[in-house]
Amino acid sequence: MTRALDWDGCSNVRDLGGIPLERGGETRRGAVARADSLRRLSDAGWEALADYGVTRIVDLRLPEELAQDAPRAIGVEVVHVSLVGDVDPLFHEHLAEHPDAESYWAWVYVWILENRRDRVAGALAALADADGSVVFHCAGGKDRTGIVAALTLRLAGASIDDVVSDYVFTKDISRDWVAEAADDRERATRVLLTSTPAEAMRRALEHLDGKLGGVEAYLLGAGLSAGQLTRLRDRLAAP
Repeated sequence: MTRALDWDGCSNVRDLGGIPLERGGETRRGAVARADSLRRLSDAGWEALADYGVTRIVDLRLPEELAQDAPRAIGVEVVHVSLVGDVDPLFHEHLAEHPDAESYWAWVYVWILENRRDRVAGALAALADADGSVVFHCAGGKDRTGIVAALTLRLAGASIDDVVSDYVFTKDISRDWVAEAADDRERATRVLLTSTPAEAMRRALEHLDGKLGGVEAYLLGAGLSAGQLTRLRDRLAAP
């Protein structure tokens, strides 16, 4: 059974169910979905979101990104948790410090884990406290969304290998942006920025386990309560 969800207007929507758990079984379907920016949804896309049973949307985008959205009454609770803070950290200004996509994205993900712990915890708390199905998203559904998905799946009991497999499944929705590059150098930079190198997420998760105490200790230390931790785990992996 495919995990991809057909929400017209978005390209990176998928159910977090159907992923193997290390103790046996798999994550529950219909409970949590990940997506790219929902502002792209058509009317049919919003209907599909409602049919999925979504009662809460967790929006991980920056305030400046939210300001670009056209006003729309959607009838679903929206919780905004800007994962990287209220001001763009301008990660791309550090490209010269990293020789390839793997090094660059591993650095970005570790930076977020280490420097935005309260925001990461806030995003996962919003998932834990939702009634009914929940969807979370950023702009492209790759990096901020990828971190939240990775921690949620690790907490549920998915292996690093299976979390990485979910991460690299993310589609490239930036082909037009890459094609519009002015020259080969700019094109190479845009390819790097839109890539999903498996080892980048693996290195971030290994850093989480080896340097930050593992997902449970990290989230508790960042501000999640024990009850929220249990609810979030049970949302995807019932005892």
